[in-house]
Amino acid sequence: MTARRQYDSEFKRSAVELVQTSGKTIAELERELGLSSGLLKHWVRAAKRDGAEAFPGNGRLKASDEELRRLQRENAILRQERDILKKAVAIFSQPPKPGTGS
Repeated sequence: MTARRQYDSEFKRSAVELVQTSGKTIAELERELGLSSGLLKHWVRAAKRDGAEAFPGNGRLKASDEELRRLQRENAILRQERDILKKAVAIFSQPPKPGTGS
């Protein structure tokens, strides 16, 4: 099995720009650039869909996805805190048990 090649965001942007400016087909450019079949088409779609946020870099998320992830984490923490407070209220609102010295 061969290792997957990784392309940096600058290369991807340049390849997408070639599709738009060279007058060559995507298949021709894929062959010339040594890309797998369909990869350049995927990049072109991503560039159209995400614009300037496309290809954020290795292991990074788009800014909108990063904000969504941050909010989901914050929401999970707030739910846990709420559940703890609910349990505390339930414990402290119970009448004292007889014979406990209070």
